[in-house]
Amino acid sequence: MLKIFMDWYRQRFSDPNVASLIIVIVSLFIVIYFFNQILLPVIVSVVLSYLLDTPVKYLNRKGLPRTLSVIIVLLLFISIVLLSVMILLPLIWQQGVSLVRNIPSMLTFLNQFLTTLPQKFPELIDVGLFDSLIQSIKDKVVQSGNSLLQFSIVSIFSLLSVIINAVLIPIMMFFLLKDKEKIWNYCSKILPKNRTIINKVASEMDKQIGNYIVGSVLHIIILFIFSYVAFWFLGLDYALLLAFIVGVSVIIPYVGIIISTIPVILVALFQWGLSTEFAILIAVYIVIQMLDGNVTVPLLYSEKLNLHPIVIIIAVLIFGGLWGFWGIFFAIPLATLVKAIINAWPKSVQQS
Repeated sequence: MLKIFMDWYRQRFSDPNVASLIIVIVSLFIVIYFFNQILLPVIVSVVLSYLLDTPVKYLNRKGLPRTLSVIIVLLLFISIVLLSVMILLPLIWQQGVSLVRNIPSMLTFLNQFLTTLPQKFPELIDVGLFDSLIQSIKDKVVQSGNSLLQFSIVSIFSLLSVIINAVLIPIMMFFLLKDKEKIWNYCSKILPKNRTIINKVASEMDKQIGNYIVGSVLHIIILFIFSYVAFWFLGLDYALLLAFIVGVSVIIPYVGIIISTIPVILVALFQWGLSTEFAILIAVYIVIQMLDGNVTVPLLYSEKLNLHPIVIIIAVLIFGGLWGFWGIFFAIPLATLVKAIINAWPKSVQQS
């Protein structure tokens, strides 16, 4: 048995480039897994640097120096973020608090609506089951509302940390954008010498991650704007909050659309009941999602990932369980990383 294992090991891991790749991946996994909270500002800076690298390259190609291009793009980005924080976030937060407070009333309405169903289908539906289910949900919502208020109070004491990160992240972004080549050359010096596969995987992932981050941010913005315009035009309550939820839901592949659809339907049902307005909203929402899946996504994600939906869902579960939000956000690029490693694996090693 030991001989079989040793033969298998020599066949697949005898290449020094493979060993170097495994060492780098394991080292990165250990560092991120155990120090992800400490490194969070660095991770955020890297993500935002990928997002801004495209406009920086564009200005650089137009003849502006790299440093000046970085300063212009960074100042424009900070201005947009500050305007969003001052204008949009307070409105979204206000609508969120209002929605949480109104959820018990909405659930009462839903309970009254569901109690009419046993009259139509007495053999299939038990009204007692609905009563106990709605009451259980009410209790959970009240607890969640109290927790939300407690969180908002506790978060005041972490304001200093937020301010520090708000200063550090733009500074790190500036140097990551300005000295991208220098940083990569420095990192190359500490990597193993046998890094043919590492360079191949790193080159592919640099392109994939850049396209994915830019595509994801644009995807969120476009879906948010179209959803908000539709909700506002139709007069849906909490239009800004619901549009924000719909936009951000694209971060979670496949599952996000289901999660974001539930509050939209519940708010519309509470506001209009089973009426013409409700039917129009649902029809418009379906059209938006169809256009998003068939037009927006193919246009934004120019690089085809060619990943099966099952693979993407498994990646969301695994990496989301390991690293929470950032694991979910990077689930597709991380799944693509695994695919890139398999594709870059030496042919002679695979066929042995």
